[in-house]
Amino acid sequence: MIGILLQASITSIFNGSYQVIYNLIQSYGYGAIVALMTIEGTSLPVPSEVVIPLAGFFAEKGALNIFLAFFAVLIGNTLGMAIDYAIGYYLGKDVIYKHLEFFHVKKESLDNFDKWFNRNGSFAVFISRMIPEVRSIMSIPAGFAKMPLKKFFFWSILGSAIWDAVLMAFGYYALSTSNIAITFAAIGLFVVALYIIFRYAMKKMRKG
Repeated sequence: MIGILLQASITSIFNGSYQVIYNLIQSYGYGAIVALMTIEGTSLPVPSEVVIPLAGFFAEKGALNIFLAFFAVLIGNTLGMAIDYAIGYYLGKDVIYKHLEFFHVKKESLDNFDKWFNRNGSFAVFISRMIPEVRSIMSIPAGFAKMPLKKFFFWSILGSAIWDAVLMAFGYYALSTSNIAITFAAIGLFVVALYIIFRYAMKKMRKG
């Protein structure tokens, strides 16, 4: 589990995606944020743990408006989750399970989240939006179950908004400081916080 978490929050910085995302936001601003978060919301490998803090970083520097940046992140979240929900709703389990490689989802992960959703419903949708790496997967099981749209979007957006606000505040206050010691200390605390959230959610999933 630690490996999954670190891959989501730290490794992406060193494998090149950090610089790519930085350049995209620097060049295209809000449009890049919406596009990146939409892609992330459809289970593709774009780390929100990089995109959202960078949006906060650019807001602190004056390149973006903090409220518009937050709104752009939330729009991207909503578009991405809507796409995955529609995929689960209209294609169903049989089609998706036959083509998991196309959706970049592991069978074990989808099985676990499908069972967790069936046991916990709204809570599963809400809390999954704050779990690193797997936050976008829940939309597909919700689509399988044909969860009412109002309930799906309410709990999804609420969970995403909390996640987005925390990560944006992290980027705004921690990444923008010129003190390297403070920056690394903040990153360390950030990773620990993500790990705690991850462990709690996985414990709840196992208990049902």
